[in-house]
Amino acid sequence: MKIKLKIMSLLASTLAAVALTGCVENIEMRRPQKFELPDLPPIEEIHNFKAPLYWSVYEYCHTQSQSGVKNEDMDITAAQWEQITDWLARDLKPYGYDMVCTDGFISQNCKDGSPYMTHYGSMSIKELVEMCKKKGLKVGIYDNPLWVHAPWDTKVPDTEYTVGDLLWDHKSEVLNPGTEDMWGFQWVVASYPGAKEYIDGFFKHYAELGIDYIRVDFLSWYEDGKDRNMGPIGRGYGRESYVRALSYIAENAKKYGIFISLVMPHLYYDAEIEKLCGNMVRIVQDTGNGGWWHYSDCERGKSWTTWPNCMNMFDGFVYWSHISGRGKVLLDGDFIRLNTFNTDAEKESVVSLQLMAGGPVTIADQYNTIGDNTRFYTNTEMLALNTDGFVGKPLSDELNSKESQIWYGQLSDGNYVIGLFNRDDNAMSVSVDFKTLGIDGEWKVRDLWKRADEGVAKSLSATLAPHGCKIVKLTK
Repeated sequence: MKIKLKIMSLLASTLAAVALTGCVENIEMRRPQKFELPDLPPIEEIHNFKAPLYWSVYEYCHTQSQSGVKNEDMDITAAQWEQITDWLARDLKPYGYDMVCTDGFISQNCKDGSPYMTHYGSMSIKELVEMCKKKGLKVGIYDNPLWVHAPWDTKVPDTEYTVGDLLWDHKSEVLNPGTEDMWGFQWVVASYPGAKEYIDGFFKHYAELGIDYIRVDFLSWYEDGKDRNMGPIGRGYGRESYVRALSYIAENAKKYGIFISLVMPHLYYDAEIEKLCGNMVRIVQDTGNGGWWHYSDCERGKSWTTWPNCMNMFDGFVYWSHISGRGKVLLDGDFIRLNTFNTDAEKESVVSLQLMAGGPVTIADQYNTIGDNTRFYTNTEMLALNTDGFVGKPLSDELNSKESQIWYGQLSDGNYVIGLFNRDDNAMSVSVDFKTLGIDGEWKVRDLWKRADEGVAKSLSATLAPHGCKIVKLTK
């Protein structure tokens, strides 16, 4: 099957010049304008992947930042990377966590005349890949093909253009004239000559280095320069440039065999562009300090039309569950920091939700903060859902419905998995008849966390601990 990004026909019926209003802050968010674009090349099916299992530097960087360390002073040395990757290869790789990934905060440096990142802080990306491959690990990168890191006179490969030619020229229209791009972002304008070649070169560069995964961040800031929590934070390069950029990104990620997660998109028009162009999309605000607050309680039951659409992980997975599935875009719930949760029940719940929703399990705990929590990440019966490419759904996608805490789905072998969750502070009794889920007859029931068989049944009942869950597999 092919995904045809025929932008004119896809969007013409919906891109109207009407206003969107943020629910809480009452910030005016302009709906993208109608535009004309030529047809773009068809892209082969890009949704044949399962979500990755990996480790991220996020917690290390976030806690450094919280303690007052400036980004330019933050680093992970080669010796530290050796320690990290030794730990991952020993304790987590046997369970499928086969990748490390960088994040923001630490400087992204271009050396030797390259227009693209060659060093993450002091660490050469090439050397990091070589170190990891010796230990059977892959490498993911936090970067954006619309960012310019190099000096402006650096040549775009195989063109007469420099990277400076790709930056806003103060002549073309932007959505927020007079607003500077926050945090010093230097954005490639996708409609400018040389931009397509720059994006192609970006993915070629990382493919040649041996990179398997890229997290593409701050997309809402590029599209319209707005963030619901912060207001105007950039020029806003418009829907046309945004859609063109995502189509180029999807085309070249597919071309070079790199898996991408689209991070911080507004997801306008029910994510009509993002669900075509991304392998995964982020559906919740940053993990930050983590814990039950980020998983369930932050602004519980609320949603917005702009980024961030949901403030906690559970709501994000429920709200966007209708766009995900086998052969569809995957949902990215950001990072897990088990050391920030209070009880075993909470820890089982956060790992379970990611696996029930078909998302990545992204460990942000460090070797010196994880404590005895490795056991929650390494339950092989739970991880079998990821191996299968399982993507479950909530019984209801209404955020405040109790039925949104009942998840289910079918494995590739025809068996089923059901997940019962309790987001409340008190114990809760839950019952569900299998027929309600479209599952007929009697089934053998196995609790995946207890790793215990529970007999044959036509329904499931459980008393869930506060913030707890129960995940069962049904087999004939």
